[in-house]
Amino acid sequence: MQISWNQVSQTEWDTAHHHAGGAMQQDWAYGASLQTLGVPCHRAKLTRDGQTLALAQFVCRRVGFIAGFALCTRGPIWVQALSPADQVRAYALLKRSLPMARPRFALFSPDVTDACDPGLKQCIRVMTGHTTVQIDLTQPPEQLRGAMEGRWRNRLVAAERAGLDIVRAGANPAQYRWLLQEELAQRASKSFYGLPTEFVEQYIQARPHPAKTVLILRADQQRERIAAMLFLIHGSAATYHVGWSNEAGRATNAHNLLLWRACEELRSRGIRTLDLGGINTRSLAGISRFKIGLGGRVVTYAGTFV
Repeated sequence: MQISWNQVSQTEWDTAHHHAGGAMQQDWAYGASLQTLGVPCHRAKLTRDGQTLALAQFVCRRVGFIAGFALCTRGPIWVQALSPADQVRAYALLKRSLPMARPRFALFSPDVTDACDPGLKQCIRVMTGHTTVQIDLTQPPEQLRGAMEGRWRNRLVAAERAGLDIVRAGANPAQYRWLLQEELAQRASKSFYGLPTEFVEQYIQARPHPAKTVLILRADQQRERIAAMLFLIHGSAATYHVGWSNEAGRATNAHNLLLWRACEELRSRGIRTLDLGGINTRSLAGISRFKIGLGGRVVTYAGTFV
């Protein structure tokens, strides 16, 4: 098994990522966007006999003069089906060869749900995994709708009857910067954090066709915007990233309609999976219930390993 760092082409990466249905954190555009904002990123390619076995993208950070940390979130992407023994070797090789000044630590939050996964037997878990909701968009619309919780579906029906105009915004920054400003205001008032809002514009513009990297839907009532949602697209999957609603939007259940229309639109684009961006039933119980109510699969990942 051989490894090369920062030599793989974007075309090869995108192709593998697409076929694997890879997470946003392993998308080339994710790393490129963070690099533009000054966050170091390293990409590894593991091969054997000229065949690509796995790809792994690390986001790096150095804490003062103490140590460096490189995090591979929802990776590696296993391009080939590897035995647990080969996966153990792959993790070891990635940690040993990481091109980052010592002292440094390589951390993995892999795309697996079992903390006892045999491929991780030489790794130590240092943090429990996060939980999200995933929607299988390959299902027929009637099956998707049938999986909704009853109250969620009733609110959707009410929103469909409310006469709201659903508008698809473009990828021009002037068309969505207002939504990012609303997101900043929400973070300040509710004390929660996320990627810098500047990341969104960098991500959307990271490829030659920005309109294919984002879906932004806005709900208008009598020509006044009352709610909006922004989804980032990565290969054959998409991730819910930003949502906003005012009192009128909440009163008309606009988010239910926006999320349903997003599922329809993404499905028509050939997107197979929608990740609703994580849930936290303790500090964000209302938002979590809303996401679960759509009827997707609740997934808890194994955690972070070193």
